[in-house]
Amino acid sequence: MRVKRGTAAHKSHLKIRKATKGFSHPNRVSVKRGKQAVTRSLQFATRDRKNRKRTFRQLWNARINAAARINNTTYSKLIAGLKNSNITLDRKILAELAVNEPAAFSAIVKAATSSKK
Repeated sequence: MRVKRGTAAHKSHLKIRKATKGFSHPNRVSVKRGKQAVTRSLQFATRDRKNRKRTFRQLWNARINAAARINNTTYSKLIAGLKNSNITLDRKILAELAVNEPAAFSAIVKAATSSKK
């Protein structure tokens, strides 16, 4: 018996068309180019999920360093002091405190710098 693939192909093409919504014209109208564009966009998405983590950590470090310098220390001395005094706050929380709660951040800096081994 002969099998016609019209509905299966149409379903596959609709899936690609749906995924290429918002793409430029050639990638949107051509199924072949659309498939390539979707594959490439998924690669970029994977790469950029990693890069987002990297850039946020850079931002947090810059904020912590700026606030640490206001409190007469440096980023590296602050992080070393936190490790020595067993204060386990991650950089995200430290940056949040540095921006929104300067008094709390300065208390943490005092605790980290006072307990030198």
